[in-house]
Amino acid sequence: MNRSGPIRTPESPALSPSQLGKIAELGEERSAEVGDALYQVGDEDYPFIAILEGEVAILDGAGNEIVRHGGSNFLGELNLLSGQSAFVTAIVTEPVRYVAVDREALRALLFDDEPLSDLLLTTFINRREALQTVAGLGLEIVGPRSSPTTRRLVEFARSNRLPVTWRDPENGDDPEAAVLVVGLDASSLPLVRLPGGAEMQAPSSGELSRALGIGRELAPREEVDLLVVGAGPAGLGAAVYGASEGLDTLIIDGNGLGGQAGQSRRIENYLGFPAGITGTELTGRAVVQARKFGARPATPYRAVALEPGNGRHVVRLDEGQEIAARAVLLATGAEYRRLPVEGLADYEGLSVFYAAGPPEQELCGASRVAVVGGGNSAGQAAVWLARGGALVTLLHRRADLRETMSDYLVRELERYGVAVRDRSEIAELHGQDGRLEAVTLKDGERLPFAFLFLFLGARPCTEWLDDAVERDEDGFILTGAAVGGEYLLETSVRGVYAAGDVRSGSTKRCATAVGEGAMVVQLVHAHIREQEAATPGVAK
Repeated sequence: MNRSGPIRTPESPALSPSQLGKIAELGEERSAEVGDALYQVGDEDYPFIAILEGEVAILDGAGNEIVRHGGSNFLGELNLLSGQSAFVTAIVTEPVRYVAVDREALRALLFDDEPLSDLLLTTFINRREALQTVAGLGLEIVGPRSSPTTRRLVEFARSNRLPVTWRDPENGDDPEAAVLVVGLDASSLPLVRLPGGAEMQAPSSGELSRALGIGRELAPREEVDLLVVGAGPAGLGAAVYGASEGLDTLIIDGNGLGGQAGQSRRIENYLGFPAGITGTELTGRAVVQARKFGARPATPYRAVALEPGNGRHVVRLDEGQEIAARAVLLATGAEYRRLPVEGLADYEGLSVFYAAGPPEQELCGASRVAVVGGGNSAGQAAVWLARGGALVTLLHRRADLRETMSDYLVRELERYGVAVRDRSEIAELHGQDGRLEAVTLKDGERLPFAFLFLFLGARPCTEWLDDAVERDEDGFILTGAAVGGEYLLETSVRGVYAAGDVRSGSTKRCATAVGEGAMVVQLVHAHIREQEAATPGVAK
């Protein structure tokens, strides 16, 4: 659990005098002495802090220093916008004068001043990515790799970009973990230790999310204009445009906000970002926009049934709530496909991954890594890992990578020394205790790899719909002319729409998904007008 030497987050950029002036107008000037804590690990409602004079050290839960900030710098990271409790402690090291700004006032400021917004958001995102690499920071999940519940909770934390340490009590290298779970039976695992010291036994994703202060509690029955099911690019696009145009908008997701795009290391071909943008930054900004306009994100709530109705459609959730909406957007995206090889589950979460983020990049170091897949997501991951020092080989099953991957990414693979093997499929995994040592290809060749990243495409998350709307043979939702609909994004049920990767025939591109989500809002307005015209005096 210990580490040698401090790990620094990205340097805090300095605020200009005019920016400090704007912040001062919204906040309250305060002072503190050496040794005072401005906020501590586990605090749920600390303000945004801009330092006028003095110095503040940022410490992890064990008191190790991560970084120091001085005059004209500012404190905080993404939890200021998401509502999460603090993962670090801020201790005054030199007498300090500072401005404290309430979180709601900060959100308003982000949309009144674009340059300041860019500065703060970029820094917050960079800091969160850096915190994910600090050992022992954030959540501590203690449970065996043999437990599906433990692996599911670890994946939930990682997909929501939470700093997390996974401790396996069955791992002989961590005897303390075994001590922590003495007396607990399998049904009580994993044991989760929250920032601040509180413990939970075998919590659900929803219970954990709300314990961290990031989960909105839904009423047993909610009534809204627009319900968006799925918080990827399509869902977030609809939430932003729907809320900004006056629709009472609720967006739910069973995992976290951002979808698969939120896991992308860098999206190079998104309009308006010639230098590229990370999935975290793109979806993070979209979430802030949605909240600004009054959309209500709620996670993790999983939809389990859709019941079409007259006037309002009802979506039932896994925790028993029901949402009655005048219009519903299905933007549930798709799930990662798994390799059809024996023993894959033994390696998942330890040496086999489905996303490549900062923790994985650090974990791989100079190791031999295989990235499996021929699409853009696989290319982005391979480049990201290679830039972090890993020795990366890209395995794909086609004869020519350019059949499925954008040219710019093929060039990036060459630039960063990624080896590409065509016509290569994995038949067997080799290793022990969840640690990969090698793979055997279908042609019999054995290759040494310590880590495996799978980007094999996805299947639509539509099983929960049963026969509520029509779907194609692969489970993707049919829309438009395919179901006799007047509009491209309309399903077989009036007032129910589909957008993004879940829709049959969609382009499967981030920008297209955002555009479809925005387009749906116009269809929703038209649908509601038709309802009101058909039933004068109908309540909204």
